[in-house]
Formats: sequence, structure tokens, C-alpha cells
Amino acid sequence: MLSLQYPIQSSLQQQALSGEVVLAATNRADMIDPALLRPGRFDKIVFVPMPDKAARQKILEIHSKDKPIGPDVELTRVAELTEGFSGADTGSVANTAVSLVLHEYLAKYPTPEEAAKHASEAHVMMRHFEEGVKKIKTQREGKPREKVTVPYYR
Repeated sequence: MLSLQYPIQSSLQQQALSGEVVLAATNRADMIDPALLRPGRFDKIVFVPMPDKAARQKILEIHSKDKPIGPDVELTRVAELTEGFSGADTGSVANTAVSLVLHEYLAKYPTPEEAAKHASEAHVMMRHFEEGVKKIKTQREGKPREKVTVPYYR
């Protein structure tokens, strides 16, 4: 992601750049062109680490808010299961768990109207979160046979 902010200048107004901030983000800091890191360009580098257990639990709480969570759900345990996950991956676990419940109820009842009548029965249970963790792990890691070799040309 690269976010650039430039002032709007007309031909009548020539103003110096002041108070402008340019932010850039990357997952590959090792590939940043050294020219960008020279003084007067991107002077500060801020490393944002992966979220710890407490942060992942908070992310799960945010994504689970206003969702019908079952009584057996322990977000502390889910946060432990998501060790090494990014914030986006952790949020995706909660969204995937909710999606699994929706698919279960749509498959259980023959019509959407019938499913809507029984919507109050739908709760996201611990098993849905565990399945969500498995799905996201699979997506993150990929199965060796599914990885595609990409040719590299110079």
C-alpha cells in the first residue's frame, strides 16, 4: 500500500511543500529501494509486529461483537489457536466462523424463509471458530501440492 499526499497547486500559486506527510506500507521491507531511504525522503521506518495474544483476543472480540456467540466459546482459547496470525487473519477467523453457521442453517432448512424463522437458533459455537482457524491456516500456508511455481526471468 502506498499513500501519497500532494498539495494542489495552480499555475498562479507556487507554494513550497510544507506540512505534507507521505506514508507507505509494505510486507517486504527487504525489497525497499535504498534511494527511498535517503535523508529527506522516507526518514522514519516503523516496524509493526504481528499482534500478541491479547491483541488477537481484542480483534476477535471486535469482530464477534453483535454476533450470536454460543456459551461454549472461549475467545482466549481462540486467540491461543491463532498464534502467528496477522490482525487481518484473526478477524477473518471470526468472519469465517459466522459464515460456517450461515451455511449450516441454509443447508438445514429447505427455503430461506424457513431458515429465517429459525435464525434465533443459530449460534457461533467453539467448533465454528476452530474450523475457521483451520481454514485460515490452510489459506495462509497453502498445501505444497497447490503451490504454483512461478518462472523468474532476468
